[in-house]
Amino acid sequence: MISNAMTAVGRAMRSQSAPVTYGLIALCCLIFVIGPAAGLNPAYGTGDELLVAQQAYFRRWGVVPTELFGGAPREALTPATALFIHGSWLHLLGNMLFFYVFGAMTEERMGHVQFAFFYVGCGYLALLGYAVANAASPQSLVGASGAISAVLGAFLYLFPKARVTSLFPFLFFLPLRFPAWVVLPFWVTLQWLAAGRDTSGPGVAYLAHLVGFSLGFVYAWVRFGRATRVKAPATAPEGENQP
Repeated sequence: MISNAMTAVGRAMRSQSAPVTYGLIALCCLIFVIGPAAGLNPAYGTGDELLVAQQAYFRRWGVVPTELFGGAPREALTPATALFIHGSWLHLLGNMLFFYVFGAMTEERMGHVQFAFFYVGCGYLALLGYAVANAASPQSLVGASGAISAVLGAFLYLFPKARVTSLFPFLFFLPLRFPAWVVLPFWVTLQWLAAGRDTSGPGVAYLAHLVGFSLGFVYAWVRFGRATRVKAPATAPEGENQP
């Protein structure tokens, strides 16, 4: 595990609005709060009743590989609906903080409409990719991690020199600043090493992170090319995250 304090770069870009990023964050938070996973809605009950409601909720709106390829038309929509469902407070807050830090600059560079289609499209394909590789799995997959990983991949290509402040456990959690081309590939390596682990409970598997990151990086490479990379300013605000 690694705990990162991610730096959003660019004083000028800070002042730009990112309605898609902030709108998606708000939507994910709203859906979580009113759903059973938050445990705040009395309509879902408590104790065992709440657990049953959560499991049914994840199966209805999440991706279940064994059902996705079963032929039901509704199941084809689940890789999209699953992007807005999260399994716990930690799952939600971790994803949204990553998205908040990296999403605004990427949206500003891509444009609002293009970024919206990029986010949903890559997120859909990331979950679909996991489902294809694990077609026999009955586990529900939920979360925006695949889409946010695509944003990280695009960010790495577009802003490779952006400074990222990271806290590494093996360095006694000392805050050290590295460019994105160092930190994000390290993050991808961790996902790759963890991809073979079995997961329990609802959530997005590590393979979805890898698929999403790869899609985001390749998309930015093909769509924008080397000439469009932006040099990031040296100063920046900070945010924290625990993946």
